[in-house]
Amino acid sequence: MVININSLNTNNQVKHTQQQQVKQQSAQTASNSAQVKSAGQDSVSITPQAKQLNELQKKAADAPVINQKKIDELKKAISAGDYKINPEKLAANIANFEFNLI
Repeated sequence: MVININSLNTNNQVKHTQQQQVKQQSAQTASNSAQVKSAGQDSVSITPQAKQLNELQKKAADAPVINQKKIDELKKAISAGDYKINPEKLAANIANFEFNLI
């Protein structure tokens, strides 16, 4: 009876190589699934400038509508020289406006 021992060593090497390939494939699969999981966790952050712009848009939407009739009356009064300016009130309004900008 003759036993071929050369083929035994080759079979062991093939099995060992196959096992290494399976390990590499499973590690690669685990790595790919980890990448997919991390890619699924998107986040959004809003900059302070965007928040400020949003607040300004809300203020603009809440601003009163322009009264064209009143504007026309003031234009006529100014053109006719009937519009009187109170310098103290004008100065106070300008100061309040400047203060509110800060």
